[in-house]
Amino acid sequence: MDIRTQLKFYQERVDVHLEKCINRCSIDPILQESMLYSLFNGGKRVRPALVYMVNNMLGGELEQADSAAAAIECVHSYSLVHDDLPAMDDDDLRRGKPTCHIAFDEATAILAGDALQCLAFELLSNNQELPAETRINLIQLLGHASGHHGMVVGQSFDLRNVGKPLTLEELETMHQHKTGALLRCSVLMGAALNTSASEQQLKQLEQYVSAIGLAFQVQDDILDIEGDSATIGKPQGSDLEQNKPTYPALLGLEGAKLKLKQLHEQALQALEPFGDKAEELKALADFIVQRDH
Repeated sequence: MDIRTQLKFYQERVDVHLEKCINRCSIDPILQESMLYSLFNGGKRVRPALVYMVNNMLGGELEQADSAAAAIECVHSYSLVHDDLPAMDDDDLRRGKPTCHIAFDEATAILAGDALQCLAFELLSNNQELPAETRINLIQLLGHASGHHGMVVGQSFDLRNVGKPLTLEELETMHQHKTGALLRCSVLMGAALNTSASEQQLKQLEQYVSAIGLAFQVQDDILDIEGDSATIGKPQGSDLEQNKPTYPALLGLEGAKLKLKQLHEQALQALEPFGDKAEELKALADFIVQRDH
C-alpha cells in the first residue's frame, strides 16, 4: 500500500469539508483568513486519517467520518497556533511558513486558535446525519482529549519542565497527553462511529495508538537533531537550544532510535487480530517512524 497516496486522499477529503465549514461572510474577514491560514499550511492530516482508517476498518462509510475528521484537525490546528506563540514555544516557522502570529499578529493568532477550537465542537454537534447519542459521545471524547485531562495539561507540564531533568516515565506521560491524547481520540472517534466495535477491538486499537503516539514524538525528537530546517519546517536543533526534555536527551540518539523501533513493533503487534483489514493502519505506523518531517 502506498501510504502517501492514501494520506493524500484523506487529506483532500477532509480539506474539502473544512473549506465548507468556515463562513467567508464576517464582520472581520481577517479572523477567517487567519483560521484558513492555520488550517491549510501543509499539515499531513494524520489525525483525520486515523478517524477515516479506523472507521473504514470497522465497516463504516467515509461520509460518516467527515465531521469527526474535520473537528480533530480544527483542534490540532488551534493547538499549533497557540503552541507557537511567544508565551509558549515562541516559534517563527511552522512547516516552513511563518507562524500565525508572525503572518498576522499575536492577538489575531490567539483569536484564530479560539475560533478553531469552537468550530470543532460546532461541527460535531451540527452533524444531523449521526444519531444524537453518537454526537454526544464524539463531543465527550474530543473535549476530554483536548483539555486538562489531555493535550492542554501535557503542554502545561512540558512548559513547566523545560530545563528540568525528567525520568523516562515522566517524559512518556507528558507525551501521552501532549501528543498522544489527540491521536488516541482520533482512533476512538473513528471507532465510536461504528457501535459494533467490541471491547477487545477497542483495547487493541488503544495499544496501537499509544505506541504510534509515542513513536510520533520520538521521531520528532530525532528529526530535531538529524533533520534540516527546510525539510522539518522549523529551525533544526530548536529543542536542544531551548533545553527541552526529549528522548535523545534522556536516552541518547541511538537509545531513542532503539525506542522508536520497539514502539513500531508494538504498534504492528496490536493490529495482528484485525488481519488484512488493518493494512492502512499498519502502513501509517510505518510512515510515522520513517518520515523525514
